[in-house]
Amino acid sequence: MTGTVDADLYQRTQAMLEPGEVELNGAIVHTELEGRDDLEMHELTVELNDVVAGHTPGLEAGDSYIHAGNDDPEFASNQFQGRRLDDDSFVWECQQLLREGSFDLVFYYPAEADHVGIVEGVEALGPRVTGVRTDGESERDDVPSS
Repeated sequence: MTGTVDADLYQRTQAMLEPGEVELNGAIVHTELEGRDDLEMHELTVELNDVVAGHTPGLEAGDSYIHAGNDDPEFASNQFQGRRLDDDSFVWECQQLLREGSFDLVFYYPAEADHVGIVEGVEALGPRVTGVRTDGESERDDVPSS
């Protein structure tokens, strides 16, 4: 990945990982998709669902589904969750943020998921990605320091 990641977005993502009920890690997926690219955004989100599920203990690609925020008054628009097919439990959450004309997708998932595998799986799809870990460590040298 080239260039430095937007420091504000990275720090806001890291703040969302602060300790709660579930220890989380995250990934910022940088796209060239614009507001009019709805179908492509949907297809990418489906692919990312399979990447995260495929690197989550006890799951494989295809073992989770996408719950859309616009179906639930507790979510904002452009907010989605991946949930397990067998028991409807949390797998990941995503917010699609339009920034400077294109979308960044910010994913959060339990820390026991294979973070490096998820980042590499996203990269294999083509988008630029920045991993964000609860512990503040990064496997990248272009991540802004806190």
